[in-house]
Amino acid sequence: MLGIARAHTNIALIKYWGKKDKDLFLPMTSSLSLTLDAFYTDTKVQFDPSLQQDEFYLNLIPQEATPITRFLNLFRQYMDKTYYARVESLNFVPTGAGLASSASAFAALAGAINVASQLHFDAETLSTFARQGSGSATRSIYGGFVEWEKGTSSQTSLAKHIDNAEWDIGMIIIVVNTKEKTISSRSGMEHTVKTSPFYPAWVESSKQDLIAIKKAIHTKNFQTVGEIMEWNSMKMHATMLGANPPFSYFEPESILAHQQVYRLRQLGLPVYMTMDAGPNVKLLCRASDMDTIKKELSSVFSKNQLISSLPGKAMRTLTEKEWEHSLNTFKEHQL
Repeated sequence: MLGIARAHTNIALIKYWGKKDKDLFLPMTSSLSLTLDAFYTDTKVQFDPSLQQDEFYLNLIPQEATPITRFLNLFRQYMDKTYYARVESLNFVPTGAGLASSASAFAALAGAINVASQLHFDAETLSTFARQGSGSATRSIYGGFVEWEKGTSSQTSLAKHIDNAEWDIGMIIIVVNTKEKTISSRSGMEHTVKTSPFYPAWVESSKQDLIAIKKAIHTKNFQTVGEIMEWNSMKMHATMLGANPPFSYFEPESILAHQQVYRLRQLGLPVYMTMDAGPNVKLLCRASDMDTIKKELSSVFSKNQLISSLPGKAMRTLTEKEWEHSLNTFKEHQL
């Protein structure tokens, strides 16, 4: 009863901001993301009748297993044999880069459990399980452009594949600050939903953004995709400025990054920005323009602040040989 899986993290182009059900992770709005190739989590799950409790190792270090047990139990209720499990996870997502490692982590965990448990749920069903570990993990079950349909129940709040994004799509992350946020995404989200008079308007506007961006993706209209993504992000951050009391994730270098995006567009480079609940800025661009853009940005930001990625693939299972290779790669990186 062994399963190993790899899942990549994703960046929301149409944002998920606000829950209507905290327990089931049901969102207020549907969202759309781009899965990223450069950042991923590999996870190994083995159900073992000799274990007296679940065990969890993150990056080779033993961890408190309670959150993992809660997630395992979602699957165990469908299993004939409910053994405890040993879970080992290797996270290849840079810490503090503003990338939701929980997305790749729970998507990989769901994929590995799905194999180890021999339940073999399909991708859409599996996305409903991943969602209950982390909302954004719903989308990391698939590659390329992915929609998370908000749904009305745990069974209908699921992810669907939209497009492979294999039409010269790239993303550059500008790392502004790697420190822990003073306001967590969860508390910021709750505060915004409760107190911002702008929030209901953002929910309605976001619905229209999703319709428009899906049409643009279908016609491979890169400029329109970028413009809608940027507008949706800025509207989301405007809801925070309208909260009571107001708050913001922007930092001086976030504004500097925005100014550089405007400058790059004046140079004729099609590049658009988005920000999640944090100061780091993500740039959607043509993959063929990434080297030029990074060169332009290097006059303002250090090399370590600029991370690039192509679109990522869907969650997939790994062989034990691939796991050993991943393990050795991680150990070499640590050294």
